[in-house]
Amino acid sequence: MPSSDQDLEQGTEKKGPQKADSDRYAAAATATYMEEDSEWTVWLIPMFIFTNVVVFVAIMYVNDCPEKSSRVYGSCVAKFLGRVSFQPLKENPLFGPSSSTLDKMGALDWNKIVHQKQGSRLITCMWLHAGVVHLLTNMFCLAFVGFRLEQQFGFVRVATIYLLSGFGGSILSSLFIQNQISVGASGALFGLVGAMVSELITNWTIYTNKAAALFMLIIIIALNLALGVLPHVDNFAHIGGLATGFLLGFILLIRPQFGWVDRHDLGAEARAKKSKYKAYQYVLWLLALVLLITGFIAGLVMLFKGEPASAHCSWCHYLSCVPTSKWHCGN
Repeated sequence: MPSSDQDLEQGTEKKGPQKADSDRYAAAATATYMEEDSEWTVWLIPMFIFTNVVVFVAIMYVNDCPEKSSRVYGSCVAKFLGRVSFQPLKENPLFGPSSSTLDKMGALDWNKIVHQKQGSRLITCMWLHAGVVHLLTNMFCLAFVGFRLEQQFGFVRVATIYLLSGFGGSILSSLFIQNQISVGASGALFGLVGAMVSELITNWTIYTNKAAALFMLIIIIALNLALGVLPHVDNFAHIGGLATGFLLGFILLIRPQFGWVDRHDLGAEARAKKSKYKAYQYVLWLLALVLLITGFIAGLVMLFKGEPASAHCSWCHYLSCVPTSKWHCGN
């Protein structure tokens, strides 16, 4: 996985400016490229992490295990925490609240989205977590991936990718899973990783070691999707978030090709040297935009019509859970 611009971005280009170019052109090119490569201050991702933690504490307060637990599964865990102690491990092994509390607080619930018109659950579910283990895992991954993206591209683009990817993951999950609730930021996280892949592809010419970086990203995605076929993991949210982020990366993370500068003040000859973006970048941008809009519209129409996607894909359930002799995949 690329860890910094310095590791990947080229310092030279095979066909750089000719020696006959003016010194003013060379200076402008260097200055503009350095400006493009500057880093943003990171504040959005820490705020997201803080918000997720606060929401989890609020959920545990509402859950109130000592008062509301039925004791069918045993006693509350970490009783010294009082009202925010966890449900019995037999009920929730992730050290968290009951499923009824999560549903009450806005978990992804197909029945309530479709029949009770609670579409807001498509957004609220990405801020909820099933337990401390779930929360810490997702927040560590968010920090690992999100900090670098926000440094490179700023909070507006990262926030857009994160939120829309979570939304896209919720749509796909709701289309395939009707009898279970789902929570977590995993769809949004997969979207950030998907955006890293498309950013590398669309800005291919400005990077070195790009094949190795792309290979590592694909391996990371493949391993995480493979883990998603285990029971109680919403792999459809992962896939939906990944696809959404992948398309958004082509739209939002496009960079000028190496050596381009704004030649408004450099004369006609300099302005004709090189366009800001390569032709393939424009093609990928347009294709991604069309696919993203089409996918969102089609998904939302199917969802609110109450039409399960499984009716059109009899084998797709294996993408989320593969039954073995060690476990089964219930409804």
